[in-house]
Amino acid sequence: MLELYTDRLKLRSLQDSDWEHFYALHSDPEINRYVRVPESQEVIRSKFQQRSDTWFYGSGDWLTLVIETVDTGQFVGLTGLYCQSLDEQRAEVGYLLAAEGHGKGYATESLMAVIDWACLSFNVHKFVGHCAKDNHASARVLEKCGFRFEGLLRQQFKVGDNWLDESVFGLLADERRL
Repeated sequence: MLELYTDRLKLRSLQDSDWEHFYALHSDPEINRYVRVPESQEVIRSKFQQRSDTWFYGSGDWLTLVIETVDTGQFVGLTGLYCQSLDEQRAEVGYLLAAEGHGKGYATESLMAVIDWACLSFNVHKFVGHCAKDNHASARVLEKCGFRFEGLLRQQFKVGDNWLDESVFGLLADERRL
């Protein structure tokens, strides 16, 4: 089991006991308003099982880590990454936080830990982050971690009946904040 620690947070591999939190996050329309229309329980369960399996960097699958507070063990959300390209040493990062974890710096703190770990473990050259153009909170997390805005993909994806523009951010490993 993978475990990473920051001053306030513990990041760890998904376990069977995390199903309720995973489902709650993925089925909440407000939390997902910039990501997707919440999927069926069956689809979310399948995603949970896939992300609970043993993970390796070059698999093309997402590593999903649970974010908990160190002091109380409270569930905060999920974070992780996946390898976009082994040859180009590029990884994409992501995070999804429960409403109770918003505005406390948990997304930034956990993402920085994932980035540092990935640099040391996999020799990542570049990290990429995507978010809906109107998701200002997510963009701010990326910026606080040192990511730079690299472009806007117009009407890149659809949530329900709405086409959303997607902002693309990049962080070179040697530019990360230590």
